[in-house]
Amino acid sequence: MTEKQASRMDATKWVVVVMAAVIVLLLALLSQRQAAPKADPAPAPAPSASAATPTADPSAEAARAEFLLALPRREASDPLALGAVDAPVVLTEWADYRCPFCSVWAEETLPQLRPLIDDGTLRVEFRDLAIFGDESVKAATAARAAGEQGAYFAFQHALFVALPNQGHPDIPDELVHGIVTDLGLDLERFKADWADPAHAAAVQADSLEAQQLGLTSTPAFVIGTEFLAGAQPLEVFQQVIAEQAALLS
Repeated sequence: MTEKQASRMDATKWVVVVMAAVIVLLLALLSQRQAAPKADPAPAPAPSASAATPTADPSAEAARAEFLLALPRREASDPLALGAVDAPVVLTEWADYRCPFCSVWAEETLPQLRPLIDDGTLRVEFRDLAIFGDESVKAATAARAAGEQGAYFAFQHALFVALPNQGHPDIPDELVHGIVTDLGLDLERFKADWADPAHAAAVQADSLEAQQLGLTSTPAFVIGTEFLAGAQPLEVFQQVIAEQAALLS
């Protein structure tokens, strides 16, 4: 395990020890925009009007905001991140490569947020939440192996496009190798990196951290001090990002 991975594991342990006493309250107080994922990959509806603002005491709200703002890693060399390390708003996404809703979001919504990434408003940090078995870990480690050649998000997008947006498809080696070749990456280097157990350990560490935070479905997002569940429409993300930029800039 590398020094960076050891550091992340230490960070996970810190979250568990320090925040265990308040995590249930924090998740209960998450954004009024929270919505449940749907049973099929159709676009999720906008949050219902009945999702009222939580009536929590100011100290609890301040603790929730402080906790959520501490989640981003803001590592300049993180291959699983897009955008300026000092962007005022960070969107942290937890996803599984075999999740059809994650695929829809990656294919349709993330590209539409690129202008906000490019102008320095938004940073996106991806984290694995591998909940659909070994094939999910296999896909996640493949993306990380591509990331060793600077192509994490290019590989991620290509894989999501190649997989059906329904069910929980398997990840054939031939499909992965074809994407790597199409991206112009060094295939032999990729294969060696893909076999590196450090990548599987990192995927498991991210997934464990997410589960300890109470996340059980994908995709899930924290945007600044707000939480969103499910592949909400683009307009929801744009609105939350604009509100958070005004709050945090």
